[in-house]
Amino acid sequence: MNKNIYIFGAHSRARTLATYLQYLNPDIQIQAYLYNNAENNPETIDGVPVIFLSEMVKLNPEYPVYLGTRGIYHLEITERLQKLGMRNIIPVTPDLDMRLRNQYLRRDFSERGRIFRKLESLSPSVGIYVVKSVFDKPLQAEYQLSEFEKEIQVGAALTEERICKIADNEGEHISDRNRQFCELTALYWIWKHASEEIVGLEHYRRHFLLPKDWVQRMRKEQVDVILPTPLYVAPNVAQNYKERHDVSDWDYMMDYMRRIHPDYYEEAGRFFKMGLYSPCNMFIMKKKVLNALCSWMFPILFICAEHGGAKEDSYQNRYPGFLSERLISLFFEKNKENYKLVYADKNFLP
Repeated sequence: MNKNIYIFGAHSRARTLATYLQYLNPDIQIQAYLYNNAENNPETIDGVPVIFLSEMVKLNPEYPVYLGTRGIYHLEITERLQKLGMRNIIPVTPDLDMRLRNQYLRRDFSERGRIFRKLESLSPSVGIYVVKSVFDKPLQAEYQLSEFEKEIQVGAALTEERICKIADNEGEHISDRNRQFCELTALYWIWKHASEEIVGLEHYRRHFLLPKDWVQRMRKEQVDVILPTPLYVAPNVAQNYKERHDVSDWDYMMDYMRRIHPDYYEEAGRFFKMGLYSPCNMFIMKKKVLNALCSWMFPILFICAEHGGAKEDSYQNRYPGFLSERLISLFFEKNKENYKLVYADKNFLP
């Protein structure tokens, strides 16, 4: 791009154009503002001369001329400039103005620590975090992540090895509790640090099966939450947990809920007698919904972990993660009138 340019026009459109061009490319030097009408024009704009275009004016034909005027004048101005030997004439059409304006705003917002979000493109504010750890076994076949998915290393505080650009020990975190909290250390990090409007959590072997236009559908249908298609367990959620894990952890959780969250306790008594819940601690939801979920759930998990302590069996030691699977489902059952929830299937990669 030639750094020396002319701008035809000396009023609002031309000045806006100059701002866009020089902000996006600081090397640009405006040699002159040109005009050919009888309007009162300033002699200079920010130190740049404003020149009446006549046959006596000597312009460099190699310099581009941007037409910063109303489009109805572009043809006449172009013909006049061509007669003066100008070879590179650039009409600022509505499309070019829109491109420059959007580029300007994206950079301006970024430099002010903000995100320039457009209605037609939600994807820049969607982040689905895919959990990985240094102990994961390799997949049998390579899996291509979608444009929305980004890998996050969990338990990063417990190892010097780094396998992802994002690690769960950055900023406020519970990464060092990963042996108990598993993927919840990533959930905690997302809660405290993710800036996207829509966030998600998946596992390197388990991903949601989503249509290509899922973001548009979610926005159009005003969906707040996507959870995995529920799993049926027998004889019910509560008894199934007790048969597979330490009963005392479940009982303590329920007693704590009875004392601290009696409204949830009443709902839990009914819901956990059913056989359906969404497993795997997977979700996609609006960040503001995630904030509400985590603000309620993590204090429960922390107090349960403090009570239950560490367990010798490494699998059973993951009980905070097993409890959270049931708690997430309970939270959205209790708040079914507040959030629009839909389900999606998931895969399992060998």
